[in-house]
Amino acid sequence: MTPKGWHSRGYLPHFDSPETLQFVTFRLFDSLPARAIEQMKLTVGDADRDAFLDQGAGACWLRQPEIARIVEDALLHFDGERYRLIAWTIMPNHVHVLIEALAGHGLGDIISSWKRFSARMANRILGRTGPFWREDY
Repeated sequence: MTPKGWHSRGYLPHFDSPETLQFVTFRLFDSLPARAIEQMKLTVGDADRDAFLDQGAGACWLRQPEIARIVEDALLHFDGERYRLIAWTIMPNHVHVLIEALAGHGLGDIISSWKRFSARMANRILGRTGPFWREDY
């Protein structure tokens, strides 16, 4: 796989390159209420987004130990094979990860794998269907 370098899919810009440390945040589908999203469009900066996330909006499924364990297991599964997982924290409605993608593995593919697996397993445990994570990271 060829690294994409700086790229965007119309959302936030991303940088994809092996041997580069990446700090990634991904969040539950309902983690930011519409009013927060509208306010963030008027302001600039990650601190605003993080402040809203830290307020614990939404269902906060990650507060449940068995759901948080699913996410942690997904993060650890390919550590050392596809990426080097340096640090992570699982908050009630979002996840922070510090990662180094290894050669041949794109950051987007890694995160997509975590999210697909954990969403499927969490939805099964929660007895629900539908989106679990927000599209982007």
